Amino acid sequence: MTHYRNLIAALVVLAGFFPHETIAAAEAGEKPNFIFIAVDDLNDWVGFLGGHPQARTPHLDALASQATVFENAQTVSPGCSPSRNAILYGIEPYNSGLYAFYGHAIHLSLQSRYISLPRLLKENGYKTFGAGKIHHGPEYSELESSDYFSATKKPKVFAASKGFAIASDWKFGFRPVTNPLTDLRDHQVTSYGVKIIESNYDEPYFLAVGFTKPHLPLECPRQFYEPLSGSIAPPNILESDLDDIGPEANSMRRAKDDRRFREKLQWEEVRRNYLACVSWIDYNIGRLLDALSSQSATRRTIVVLWSDHGFHLGEKMTFRKFTLWEESTRVPFLVSDSRTASAAGNRVASPVTLINIYRTIAEFAGVEVPEYVDGFSLVPHMENPDLKTPSPAITTWGRGNYSVRTANWRYIQYFDGDKELYNHSVDPNEWHNLANLSEHRERVASMASKLPSVEANTIEEHIQPWSLFGADARKIKTSPEL
Repeated sequence: MTHYRNLIAALVVLAGFFPHETIAAAEAGEKPNFIFIAVDDLNDWVGFLGGHPQARTPHLDALASQATVFENAQTVSPGCSPSRNAILYGIEPYNSGLYAFYGHAIHLSLQSRYISLPRLLKENGYKTFGAGKIHHGPEYSELESSDYFSATKKPKVFAASKGFAIASDWKFGFRPVTNPLTDLRDHQVTSYGVKIIESNYDEPYFLAVGFTKPHLPLECPRQFYEPLSGSIAPPNILESDLDDIGPEANSMRRAKDDRRFREKLQWEEVRRNYLACVSWIDYNIGRLLDALSSQSATRRTIVVLWSDHGFHLGEKMTFRKFTLWEESTRVPFLVSDSRTASAAGNRVASPVTLINIYRTIAEFAGVEVPEYVDGFSLVPHMENPDLKTPSPAITTWGRGNYSVRTANWRYIQYFDGDKELYNHSVDPNEWHNLANLSEHRERVASMASKLPSVEANTIEEHIQPWSLFGADARKIKTSPEL
């Protein structure tokens, strides 16, 4: 019952957050504020997407009810670094060459070549604030931030006899903590966001708040873990699922993790802690929305919420991200414009990728974008959710490895020529690869024709070789310089 009381309370708060008579404010040309919420590793295990029956996300669900939800949103790349580089600089990996993970120093080079989204807004009259994980790594450049908050790291205290951890890998912690909430990074980041919102600036601002959970380690306050003490429903898994995929697809899997969790009967606890971390982030998002609902500037505030990529929890016999399948590529993505009620509750079924965030925010802000920026604005699709998107959703993971997602189909093409084709209208779990069947030859050719015809060379400067897949992986990983 607590979950439902929280949901009702959140809806009551948001009823005040989204006034109905605000179209005039939008038409007056007043620049909007932006609350830019990035969530790390969040898949569709949220209430408004129905990805797991035990997901407890009342604040996200309430926000979704007052927003345009892009139901078929796909990541640009299924890894933190390439995804965030694409979103924040507005350029596809196959046009930038940023296919892999890179060290923090790469931003010195990127800022000389591209204009990041926060920088674009700052150079056009916005106060720009940030906290938490926005770029991949501690990128707090004065070029793009008026102010940036760094959380204080404090030791975690773990609940006794709850969950488990693997001592040899700091990321592999799956257990609740008993620290005061204020000790935890995501709470501190939220508190900074609340402070900025409550400052009620007269000039327009862009506030980026980046949450680290549910990224590994899956550790969060025990009060979000304990409501999940019963059995946790597993996702749908087919034992013969991998019989029709090739070596490159298999190389992307984290098969060792899957085997360990199976053999030690740990999968349920992994999933429990993932769901708990999702609820923890939902709580903090609720704190931001509560602060926003009490400010006069809400009438001109746009909330953009996204996850950098999805997350496997046993599907395809793998863990984490780094694949071109649905669990790794589908993400929660919504846009809420408080200046007008016309888009509240809209659902866009057409496929989009997060590359479109840059142009969408720029259009809302009335700012011209650099010529190199990829994607298209989603503003027309918020106004008319049945409007077809001008291109399918393309996800990249290494040069030559691509997924094309349409309304009902996913086509994957690997650099070595292997192919996969899935019909989501009858096979939403992507269990049956149809790519090699003669009756689908024309569809394969049609979807392959949508892939990039020109690919940028992989940027090797500051690259992290472990993250390389695709056509350049072997060459670069075996380079004497690396």
